[in-house]
Amino acid sequence: MTTLLAALPVLAVLGLMLGLRWPAARAGVVVALGTSALAVAAFDFGRGDSTYGVDQGLLGVVAEAGFITLTIVAIIGPALGIHHLQSATGATPMLEAALRRISPDPRVAALLIAWFFALFMEGAAGFGTSVALAAPFLVAAGFTPVAAVVAAMIGHVVGVSFGAIGTPVAAQVAISGVSGLDLARSTALFHVVLGWLMALVVLRVLTADREEPTPWRIGALAGVSFLVPYGLIAHFVGPELPTLAGAVLGTAAFVVAIRRWVAAPSVVDPDAPSRRLVAVAAAPYLALIAVVLVTRLVAPIEDLLRSVTLDWQLQSTFTGSVMPLYHPGLLLTAAFVIGAVLQGARPAQVAGAFVAATRQLATVTVALVSMVTIARLMSQSGMTADLADAAAGTGAGWPLISPLVGALGTFVTGSATASNVLFTELQIDTAAASGLDVTTMLGAQGFGAAVGNAIAPHNIVAAAATVGLAGRESEILRRTLPVSVAYLSLGGLLAWVITSSGSW
Repeated sequence: MTTLLAALPVLAVLGLMLGLRWPAARAGVVVALGTSALAVAAFDFGRGDSTYGVDQGLLGVVAEAGFITLTIVAIIGPALGIHHLQSATGATPMLEAALRRISPDPRVAALLIAWFFALFMEGAAGFGTSVALAAPFLVAAGFTPVAAVVAAMIGHVVGVSFGAIGTPVAAQVAISGVSGLDLARSTALFHVVLGWLMALVVLRVLTADREEPTPWRIGALAGVSFLVPYGLIAHFVGPELPTLAGAVLGTAAFVVAIRRWVAAPSVVDPDAPSRRLVAVAAAPYLALIAVVLVTRLVAPIEDLLRSVTLDWQLQSTFTGSVMPLYHPGLLLTAAFVIGAVLQGARPAQVAGAFVAATRQLATVTVALVSMVTIARLMSQSGMTADLADAAAGTGAGWPLISPLVGALGTFVTGSATASNVLFTELQIDTAAASGLDVTTMLGAQGFGAAVGNAIAPHNIVAAAATVGLAGRESEILRRTLPVSVAYLSLGGLLAWVITSSGSW
């Protein structure tokens, strides 16, 4: 009975958004109020042995939700600003022309954006940056907003396990004591075996409304181009660079293959912009890549930026922390400013981009606060732990379920790293009790946590906001959920095969 009650908030969100097609803001507010009542009535939130009362507990949860929302909005805002700046300065048509130089097929450009660019930004910065930039880029390239968001969310999933220079794995290393290299090998195996399917799904999402047949060989080529270096780096180097370096090397391999063997342009367009103009048009993105690489890979600079931390605490339970100089929001803001300067944007264009981005944030903020409130209530009241414990009761069937637990953590928290923090110990304990290989189960956890990124409500809210889809989040969830469930199911089956056979 307790497990069913713990599942009610998740079922309610899915029911309202998928069944009734409510916008996230409306569904979030209603379910947040219901979850508050449920937490107090059925899970003794703020009562019993609690060190805080109901009022203080609800205040603490709302404070956490508000703080987390601000850290997300700090990413969405400048990402939107870059999108509007590109439109105002006319940079988008130049970038489209540059992509056509690689291949006249727009689907090649789509894969470069939704697959390789999204994976690169996930590996470099993480925390929603990849979708926030890739989705508007796809819209500017002519794809529908819904398809753009769905493709970007699915496209970056394979890289989330090692996103932000390996942060999700670092959390597992700290908790489990298993080496980063062993965890990288175990986690990458799931994506290397199955990840090419996600590249095909991305391609299908972006070509579903076109009359010509889907070019599956191009999708397969994109998948292999990324996954081969990704898997090799994870196996021989460790968790920090599989996504980032895999995207760079994969892009190079994909472009060479496309130009030589698939669909290189047969005629040079005399009206195509020069490389200098293309570089200027891409200035915000190039600036972001440069800033990310410097701040993430140059140790003295990284240490300096990480040395500044803002944190707070209420009732010794409710906390929040952010490194403002290291946060992706600041990097995106820097990219916006640098891009505006290099493109010679007029003050009116810069101001217009800022105002347009800010206007889009109001509804988004309400949806984010409510969805994060649900997540924090579930976590603080023990609902999330109850759901995971119930899954752990499957015994020998645990490998089939373990990726779903990782996805549950991300569904609730919106973060693969947070999911790993929540459930790494559970995976270890359950594996030990069931006689299963711990490293394999931790790999399944990291795999599942990555997949959960594509269905987490507040991730969908944030992604939808970047292309003006606030209020239509249910359309996105209806398309990412089946793909995610299928990918998780295959991952669970693979975990069962690995544990049944001993090792690979």
